[in-house]
Amino acid sequence: MAAGAPEFAPPRLSHRDILIVLGSLMLGMLLAALDQMVLGTALPTIVGEFNALDHLSWVISAYLLTSTVSVPIYGKVSDLFGRKPLFQIAIVLFILGSALGGAAQSMTQLIVFRGIQGLGAGGITSMAQAIIADVVSPRERGRYTGYMAIVWLGSSVAGPLIGGLFTDQLGWRWIFFINLPLGALALVVTTRVLKLAHRRVEERIDFLGAALIVGAASSTLLALTWGGSEYAWGSPTIVGLLTAGALLCATFVAHELRASEPLLPMRLFGERIFSVCNSIGLITGMAMFGAFAFLPIYMQVVRGVTPTESGVRTMPLVIALIVTSIASGRLISATGRYRAYPIAGGAVIATAMLMLSLLDEGSPWWQVELVILATGVGMGLTMQVLVLAVQNSVAHRDVGVATASVQFFRSIGGAMGVAIFGAVFSNRLTVYVARFVPAGDASGVGGSLRPNPEQLQALPPELHADFVQAFSSAVSDVFLWAVPLATVSFFLALLLREIPLREHGEPAPQTF
Repeated sequence: MAAGAPEFAPPRLSHRDILIVLGSLMLGMLLAALDQMVLGTALPTIVGEFNALDHLSWVISAYLLTSTVSVPIYGKVSDLFGRKPLFQIAIVLFILGSALGGAAQSMTQLIVFRGIQGLGAGGITSMAQAIIADVVSPRERGRYTGYMAIVWLGSSVAGPLIGGLFTDQLGWRWIFFINLPLGALALVVTTRVLKLAHRRVEERIDFLGAALIVGAASSTLLALTWGGSEYAWGSPTIVGLLTAGALLCATFVAHELRASEPLLPMRLFGERIFSVCNSIGLITGMAMFGAFAFLPIYMQVVRGVTPTESGVRTMPLVIALIVTSIASGRLISATGRYRAYPIAGGAVIATAMLMLSLLDEGSPWWQVELVILATGVGMGLTMQVLVLAVQNSVAHRDVGVATASVQFFRSIGGAMGVAIFGAVFSNRLTVYVARFVPAGDASGVGGSLRPNPEQLQALPPELHADFVQAFSSAVSDVFLWAVPLATVSFFLALLLREIPLREHGEPAPQTF
């Protein structure tokens, strides 16, 4: 932290008061958590209804893009004006996006409305984490983040089931409409019980920095999403977008170095823990979010299960994720040590990605479930530790922007992963269909070389098996691409420095 910088230590709260704050945050986070788990099982049905398999990754990427680019803005603005109003604004945006998403009449509309949802989700998650950092010391934080993990556990267990049941019985639109009453309740509760101390800081908001980072992220993600599918990688459009992204990124860094109140202070990257944690988040996000966007395709297309059964069979991942998060959080609070967890998590994730790439249409279900379970363990050992380590290494005045940075890099990694793996899946599927499906047999699905799940089920058995083999091979390639990324994350974790978890009000240790 800068020499002589004033340090604002919020008052200590009793355990009861902290639980009241936690309760209101958990209700808000339920929105984002439930939405993520509900949508996955419905995606194959949605892209089938709109006949837009090529745009599957866009439904995810639009959400990740807007939630990602909005996070630094939420973090900085909340440092200036307080967390509660930003938290509630995020809830309103999420409700609006949900209502519009449920009424979407085309894939284009759905993608746009998912973007609005993402604007809200980015604020909900980042503000909840920052608020916890305001009221709980780093040493005690593992205990309370374990309580928050209960929300993810409940959503993870109920979400896939709700998504599958709604898709099978009521229609996929209800996976969006369910957010409306939950969001209204979250607004009422946070208005009444969320009482936070805040010291108003009269400083300017870095609007130019926000515009530059939005432009850089958007240009890069558009290029990665369109490359190899909508446009050739060497086309003027893709080259132009990549060039624009690089130039805007360089301009953003140059601007932040000179700005009096930067959106993302470059001085924070001089701290080893900050840089290492954000690098791990970026790479892990690419591997995990990118690869797992295609797990429902494996379940519903390759294995032929219903959306409901697909949700049930992914439950080991989310249960393992939450149980491991709670257990590691309590151990961290008890011992004050955290470095070992992301190291172990990186090793487990890399191994799990390799095992996922070996699955095919004939793999026994126990093997599938075991690999999915291991993946959840790896994620649980990694994700929450990054936030804790970064919050512990910076001054309190930077907690909002530092917390937001972890989510930003993890989300930008996820968006990049979805875009890159979407291109991999699209390209490899075309190759495998040409390899496994006899020439001319595509006429059986209306001339389409990329049938949706409903069309696949109506195919003759031999032709159906040919297409399933093509889909299975393409999904395996996606998981295989995630292996080197997860391996890089493991080696980055070895560089993570461990410093004592500090108490409330103590200045952040220097880690240069």
